[in-house]
Amino acid sequence: MKYRTRTFYTATQKSLMWERWREGDTLHAIAKMFDRRHTSVHHILARSGGIRPAERRRSARVLTLLEREEISRGTRAGLSIRSIARSLGRPPSTVSREIRRNGDRDSYRASEADTAAWDRAQRPKRCKLARNRTLAHLVAGKLRLQWSPYQVAGWLKRTYPQDESRQVSHETIYRTLFIQARGALKKELLQHPRRTRGMRRSRHYSQKTATHGRITETVSISERPAEAEDRAVPGHWEGDLLFGSNNSQIATLVERHTRYVMLVRVARKDSETVINALIKQAHKLSRELYKSLTWDRGSEMAEHKRFSLATDVKVFFCDPQQPWQRGSNENTNGLLRQYFPKGMDLSDISQSKLDAVARQLNERPRQTLCFETPAERFAQCVASTG
Repeated sequence: MKYRTRTFYTATQKSLMWERWREGDTLHAIAKMFDRRHTSVHHILARSGGIRPAERRRSARVLTLLEREEISRGTRAGLSIRSIARSLGRPPSTVSREIRRNGDRDSYRASEADTAAWDRAQRPKRCKLARNRTLAHLVAGKLRLQWSPYQVAGWLKRTYPQDESRQVSHETIYRTLFIQARGALKKELLQHPRRTRGMRRSRHYSQKTATHGRITETVSISERPAEAEDRAVPGHWEGDLLFGSNNSQIATLVERHTRYVMLVRVARKDSETVINALIKQAHKLSRELYKSLTWDRGSEMAEHKRFSLATDVKVFFCDPQQPWQRGSNENTNGLLRQYFPKGMDLSDISQSKLDAVARQLNERPRQTLCFETPAERFAQCVASTG
């Protein structure tokens, strides 16, 4: 059997990989560009956790290659160190140290010295969480509560506004999780973020395909009132079905203004069953807090007219293959996968269990709410309408 030789990618090829990865291409699609297996691309990207490494740049303070060539010419001409330093506008100690680090006056070579300096400068800096174990333990504790790095970072800033030693950016938390070589957060914590993958993916990446059935008499999302579009007032909801194994599902509802979540047990996915469950849930809220519902074009909403007649709630539909138009709901479904992983049978999940999960989500601080919780915001709306 003939094996391919190991591939060494050039800097240009690696740059192209990172660009395609940022655009949301799969590993298989990127590998196909180079006629290689996806594992060879995965090796390059996973090395830094799917996060593109920052491009290395020389500091403006260090000696340049031209200055090193001037030093080399000066040493060959027998000039003194002070004379060479004067011509460069550098301290004599800088020139003396440069020559001493790279041999002596007789063996100093500019190109070799420049390469050696570049290699010496590549010293990995310990990340903040590795240096501050107290902060690392605090972050790990919140991650185990299913908080996202965004929520942890925002909560720390809000809780310790005057203490920078107790603050860390969400990006540092993500990088420390994905790059295990940093050694600050254990790999087991990767199972707690909403996405349990071991490598950062582009926000443009999606495996969802449009297989939804067509329904009639739909009202496009473009006709949704401005107050719903800009989230100015409460009462406008987004909904979808979250599917499990054995033909099981639950209905998920998110209020756009407060990001408040409601979960509804649905025995079957036929339109009659789904609409009956949504009507029952809608009657639990006042009219001021349930004005419209935005859904995708799934066949479960074929009886949407009956829902509107029973609840006086207008139903709007996203454009085909545009799930991002229900961004709050799509995000919530991602959060719910922490509790209900793909392949899990949802038919045995009780309504009380769904209410408990919804309560936990609603009590998490949200970045978009200035790290207030959806429950706090929704309670304010209830009080104002009461």
